[in-house]
Amino acid sequence: MRIVVAMSGGVDSSVAAALLADAGHEVVGLSMQLYDQRESPDAFGSCCSLDDLHDARRVAAAIGIPHYIVNFEEQFKERVVRNFVSEYAGGRTPIPCVHCNADLKFAVLVERAAGFDAGWVATGHYARVLFDEDRRRFRLLRGIDRDKDQSYFLFSLTQEQLARAVFPVGALTKADVRAQARRHGLAVAAKPDSHEICFVPDGRAGDFVERQLGLEAHGGELVDSGGRVLGRHRGLHHFTVGQRKHLGISTGVPLYVLKLVPSAAQVVVGPREELGETDLVASSVNWIAGEAPTGPRRVTARIRHRHQDAPAVVTADGPARAQVHFDQPQVAVTPGQAVVLYDGDDVLGGGWID
Repeated sequence: MRIVVAMSGGVDSSVAAALLADAGHEVVGLSMQLYDQRESPDAFGSCCSLDDLHDARRVAAAIGIPHYIVNFEEQFKERVVRNFVSEYAGGRTPIPCVHCNADLKFAVLVERAAGFDAGWVATGHYARVLFDEDRRRFRLLRGIDRDKDQSYFLFSLTQEQLARAVFPVGALTKADVRAQARRHGLAVAAKPDSHEICFVPDGRAGDFVERQLGLEAHGGELVDSGGRVLGRHRGLHHFTVGQRKHLGISTGVPLYVLKLVPSAAQVVVGPREELGETDLVASSVNWIAGEAPTGPRRVTARIRHRHQDAPAVVTADGPARAQVHFDQPQVAVTPGQAVVLYDGDDVLGGGWID
C-alpha cells in the first residue's frame, strides 16, 4: 500500500515510518510546518520546530523514503490556536492537542494523502484501530503501553477517518519503540518526548492569550463558594479548575480553583474537598461506532489525559450531547477539557465538558 506518514521528527513517528517501510509498503513522509518560526522564536526547540523538521528529514533519508514539508500555518492558526485563545478567554481550559490530532493530522492529511494517491495516513500515536467484521465498523482501542496510551486525544475520529488510519506503534511499548529506532540506526532513538504545548513552550497560557488578543490585565474578584470576596485576580484566562498555585491570596489553608464564572468575572476558590463532582454534561460528542447508545451504559470515563478512568454511567442526550454520572466524585471536572468514554480497551467516544 502507499501510506503517508505524519512525521513530527520524534522517535514514535520515525519508527512508524521505518516499520511500514520494512513491511514493504510504499511510504511517503509528510511533516507539518505549523507556525512561522520567525514570528514564534520562543517556540524553537519545542514540538514541530525547525529542529524537528530537520530530524524528520534525516530519518526519511536514513530509511530511504521521500519526505515533504507541508505548510499548515493557516489551518493550525484557525483550528487550533484561535480555539485555544477563545476558550481561555471564555473561562474554559482547552486541549489543543485534540484539535491538532483530529482536525489536522487526520482531516487535512487525509486530503493531502489523496494528492499522493495514498489511501492511508499513519502516525506515531500509541493507539490501535481494528475492523469489527461482525458489525462492519472500525474500533479505536488504547495502545498496548498504558503509560503512553494516546487514545484520549483521538476520540473525535470518525468511521471514515479510522478507515484510513494506521498506528504502527500502537502494539508496542515505548521501550520497544526506542529499541526499534536503535535497530534502524535512527538519530532520534534517544530523543526525549515533548510534553509542552508547542506554541506556549513556557507554559504561561494566560500571558499567551493576552498577547494574542492584545488584552490589558482586567480582572475581577476571587470569592469563596459562599460568595465572600477574598481578593482580586487579573483575568480568568490565568486560571483553571483545580489550580492551587498563583492564586494571589493567603488564607492559612490550601485553596483551589473550584470554578470560573465568566458572566461575573469571578474565580471561585475553596478547599480540596469542594472540588469533587459526580456529574457532567458533554457537548459535541463523537461516538466511534457512528451512533449513540440507545440507553444508559456502564463505562469508565477519563476527564483528563493523566487522570485514571473512573466507573460511570453515560446517557446520550441527543446525537451530540451526553450526561455522565460517576460512581464516586471526581476531582477538578473542568469545562473545556474532554471526557473520553471506554469499555475496557475500546474507545466508545468522547466530548467536550460543558
